[in-house]
Amino acid sequence: MFFKQLATREASLSYFFGCAGLGKAVAVDVVAGDEEWFVKQAQEAAVQITHVIDTHVHADHYSGGRELARMVGASYCLHEAARDLVAFEFEALKDGQWLDIGNVKIEVLHTPGHTVDSMCLLVKDARHGDAPWFVVTGDTLFVGAVGRPDLAGREEEMAAMLWDSLTHKLLSLPNELEIYPGHQAGSACGAGLSGKPSSTIGFEKRWNPVLLLEKANFVDYLTKEVPPRRANMDAMVRANLGLAA
Repeated sequence: MFFKQLATREASLSYFFGCAGLGKAVAVDVVAGDEEWFVKQAQEAAVQITHVIDTHVHADHYSGGRELARMVGASYCLHEAARDLVAFEFEALKDGQWLDIGNVKIEVLHTPGHTVDSMCLLVKDARHGDAPWFVVTGDTLFVGAVGRPDLAGREEEMAAMLWDSLTHKLLSLPNELEIYPGHQAGSACGAGLSGKPSSTIGFEKRWNPVLLLEKANFVDYLTKEVPPRRANMDAMVRANLGLAA
């Protein structure tokens, strides 16, 4: 398996990984303007990008996912919960679904809370057994923080949903499992993010202050500590939904 993390604008983190032996790769959470970087990486690795995945419909940056998918002839993927939101066709991923990227196997984990369509990607390398290697957590779990719950306008409901997603989908994973989030410090998608671009499940369970809270306190904390919305956030969401400006 090869793996690359790209730190980009708006404190976003994008990912490019796959199976060099069988020549297949995925691109995750591509930021508009970075499409050529992924094309170049694929050419240098002699792999085909088969799937371009957004872990959710982004509110903090313009997505380059659909454009990259068009450029390389790949499937553009969102969770199926986005069907009622977006104005374009996409490959709908389902909770528990597996994607075969050569020897790389990706399990889709639906983790609503930041948005209703949020998902994480649990990644294995079949050459090294059945244990997962890492999880791409999107805007569900950050290093030192979690995603903001207000984007859908139902803060308490979404915060409760996020607690359930974290508790039942992520925090039950092995402590040694690495996490790779969608953002680092400087992002408007959560409060208190660390500048460190990766962590482990065990470290977050011990040191992430939000994860130490019981559900009611978690909801109360998240709904009181919502970061300010950026002026262009609504425009970015509309663009990423494929709606007219």
